[in-house]
Amino acid sequence: MTRPHVLLSVAVSVDGYIDDASPERLRLSGAADFDRVDQVRADSDAILVGAQTLRSDNPRLLVDSADRRAARVAAGKSEYPLKVTLSASGELDPGLRFWHHGGDKLVYTTTAGAPKLTARLAGLAEVVDLGADLDFGALLDDLGRRGVDRLMVEGGTRIHTAFLAADLADELHLAIAPILVGDAAAPRFVDPADFPGAPHRRMRLAGVTQVGDVAVLRYLPKAEPI
Repeated sequence: MTRPHVLLSVAVSVDGYIDDASPERLRLSGAADFDRVDQVRADSDAILVGAQTLRSDNPRLLVDSADRRAARVAAGKSEYPLKVTLSASGELDPGLRFWHHGGDKLVYTTTAGAPKLTARLAGLAEVVDLGADLDFGALLDDLGRRGVDRLMVEGGTRIHTAFLAADLADELHLAIAPILVGDAAAPRFVDPADFPGAPHRRMRLAGVTQVGDVAVLRYLPKAEPI
């Protein structure tokens, strides 16, 4: 059994924030970069987003391009990638758009959260009990058993932090927007954590691409620089 290739995708300001502290979502990327992300979604078998991002952003998490969806179907895949989230508490609203658009949905939870989610999400998503805690390695093992080869992780902060701290990220797409946020109350890309080898371990930079006014850096977190 092979775990999926894990790709973290995030847009940040020049000073490292993924949003501001206002009630409205800060638009960091432009149309060209959103289209790039749509392609990465279409190339993925599953897309994962954390519970807090679902609550705050209420995303649909879809492949928007009809041509890309058609190409997936022509290749023998489902029209949309599997949509995945996780919640230890089980406090997820069944009215969120995530559950009502696209294809299959999967939610990982704890033994404590499983009964609540099973009742709330009946007919909307499959609920998987990971035990006493949310074990990200066990989550990847389960996705691997389901045939997921490529997992795209779209945040938020806690989720990206957890994958990087556990050394489970194979690839990182960091889209840097020409914006300064400068608000200590705003969310950042990652929280403080015990990252493997930090601060002396260096990721390998595998590519830099300009997409509109955004610079997209592609890093390989597990690979040492050449």
